[in-house]
Amino acid sequence: MEAGTDIRIIQVLLGHRSLATTILYAQVSTAVIGRTASPFDQLRMEITAPG
Repeated sequence: MEAGTDIRIIQVLLGHRSLATTILYAQVSTAVIGRTASPFDQLRMEITAPG
């Protein structure tokens, strides 16, 4: 939606019957995702050269 995608397109892609459900998830995602740390941020990656 932030990129301009119509909410009805998102509704179909998510498989929601009700537009209200899609709107609910959209509100949660923009509010919550911005404050939520990614679990990937806690991973330690060690890179070793092949051989």
